[in-house]
Amino acid sequence: MSEDTQGKTTVSPDVLTTIAKLAALDVPGVSRLAPVSGGVNRFFKRGANDGVRIETHENTVYADLHLVLLQDVNIREVSRNVQQQVARAIQEMVGMEVGEVNIHIEDIDYKDGEA
Repeated sequence: MSEDTQGKTTVSPDVLTTIAKLAALDVPGVSRLAPVSGGVNRFFKRGANDGVRIETHENTVYADLHLVLLQDVNIREVSRNVQQQVARAIQEMVGMEVGEVNIHIEDIDYKDGEA
């Protein structure tokens, strides 16, 4: 094989789901991911049970993350940080463009006895 021979790299949607999940969980204020709820469509979307829904169109990634946050955090700030971290992780690790990272806050985890 010569040095200038180029092959093709494909990235499974499961890999993108894992990258998005780990990047989101690394953001302070995120407690965990929530399973995607409702509708027949959830059976056709990858990562629905992981709280991450990933779709790709022409080398662009569109992500929906369903999060449970810790109590007493600034929801807007945490959401913005998750969007930035997930987009950066996908761009740096797989070189794909990121079209959207939508954040859905599903719940807040309170300390025992405070809910």
